[in-house]
Amino acid sequence: MPAPDELYPPAQYGWGWLVLAIGILLLLAAGAWLLVFLTRPRRSIHLPGETASAPPTAEVLAQLRGEYLADVQRIEDAYRSGNMPPRQANLELSRAVRAFVNEYSGLEAPVLSLDDLIARGVDPALIDAIRRHYYPSIFQRGPAIDPIHGAEAARKVVTTWH
Repeated sequence: MPAPDELYPPAQYGWGWLVLAIGILLLLAAGAWLLVFLTRPRRSIHLPGETASAPPTAEVLAQLRGEYLADVQRIEDAYRSGNMPPRQANLELSRAVRAFVNEYSGLEAPVLSLDDLIARGVDPALIDAIRRHYYPSIFQRGPAIDPIHGAEAARKVVTTWH
């Protein structure tokens, strides 16, 4: 079959497709701008003559100490009432003290071992509490150490931590 001698030009896209593509690109750009704008940290606005006040760190730290001292008291009360066995009480005290140190100073105490804490040079009260009260009660066989002494050690850490 002989081919026709005429040539056909390539198919062209209509102008509607071009407008649609530009609209989609503009929509994506607006979405990216909105994402950046909404996720930027906010700047506080200060009026002329007004000084920026620092966060009340002493009040916040006192509140943090109060919360953890109450937590230690709750654990001790649960042990004294017989609702918590001594090994569990020492484990809870260890968790509370480590969480306090983490919140107070940012030190990752809940995930650090005793050797890691010693290597970082933390407060001796924390090392003493973990070494004498919590580790033996949690990891050794036999009877657990009395959590009353562990609660006193926890109070010492919470009140003296700097």
